[in-house]
Amino acid sequence: MNHENPSSLKRAPWPTREWLTADPASAGMDPEKLAVLDQIIPAEYENINGIVILRNGQIVFERYYHDHCPDDTHHVTSVTKSVTSALIGIAIDAGYIKSADQKVLDFFPEYVPIPAERQKREITLRHLLTMTAPYAFEDWHEPLDRLCMQPDWMKYGLDILGQNGTIGTFKYSTTGTHLLSAIITRSTGKSAREFANEHLFRSVGMNEISDNAMESFGFEDLFGKKVKGWVHDPNGNSTGGWGLTLTVRDMARFGLLYLNHGICDNSQIISRTWIDESIAMNPNTYGYLWWLREEDGIFAYMALGDGGNVICCIPEKDLVIAIASEFVMNAKDRWPLISECIIPAVY
Repeated sequence: MNHENPSSLKRAPWPTREWLTADPASAGMDPEKLAVLDQIIPAEYENINGIVILRNGQIVFERYYHDHCPDDTHHVTSVTKSVTSALIGIAIDAGYIKSADQKVLDFFPEYVPIPAERQKREITLRHLLTMTAPYAFEDWHEPLDRLCMQPDWMKYGLDILGQNGTIGTFKYSTTGTHLLSAIITRSTGKSAREFANEHLFRSVGMNEISDNAMESFGFEDLFGKKVKGWVHDPNGNSTGGWGLTLTVRDMARFGLLYLNHGICDNSQIISRTWIDESIAMNPNTYGYLWWLREEDGIFAYMALGDGGNVICCIPEKDLVIAIASEFVMNAKDRWPLISECIIPAVY
């Protein structure tokens, strides 16, 4: 299916420094329908801290709650995974990594599995990107607390990789995405944070992430109130599956880069081939660390994080919706907000 934007409205220039804003009507959206968000969000989505809606590359709706403002950063939880995916694609394009089919163990020559663990030797980066590598835990019951208590997160991740199941079966793993971050460091000599600053964030006008020393690795440091910058493990590897903090506008900017086929100001930051592969629909409705959805003929791809953090891209409508949220357990799904209140506002 062709997911190009059919809108006759001209895409705004890339927001290198300042965003262009537009009133919804001039951008092809119903202002009255969007205005309903001002009642629905505080009433039904109490933990949303900020939302930015882009139409044709312009901000048509932007709101902040709980005393937040555009310059505030938020822990975007598993939205981090989609950024890690982008960095793997950039590293492949630059020749640091051969391809997504390169074996995971190629990057860890010091790790020697026992002879019986043949399956572990066959796992590729593509399996980690698509969540189709086996692990020792039951699906959706990953013991992240156990990972965070390890002195060497990479060794732990490699130890549990390839166990209990077969290659090709979907099993969601944050540990696997942390291995991808370590692979970025092994192949480029830079942490994912440093590599992102140089090859992604700076290139598209996002805020660079400063280095923040981690003095301890407890819950608050890794997941809670003390999270800042981009969290890293005891060995300095940026967390591949969570721990990144972004402004809502930078979340939107990252989504716009994907909607724009990886091009920023006529520069190809991420190859179109990588983006197309990353969001290609499949039976698992999961691409390269992006969630995929097709409903009522509308295709969307989303970076999703616990608590209701979302970057949602809808190519046919030329929409990017970025939502940053305070972490709460069992946060309300954001898709009804998008599908019932935002998409219908497009003329």
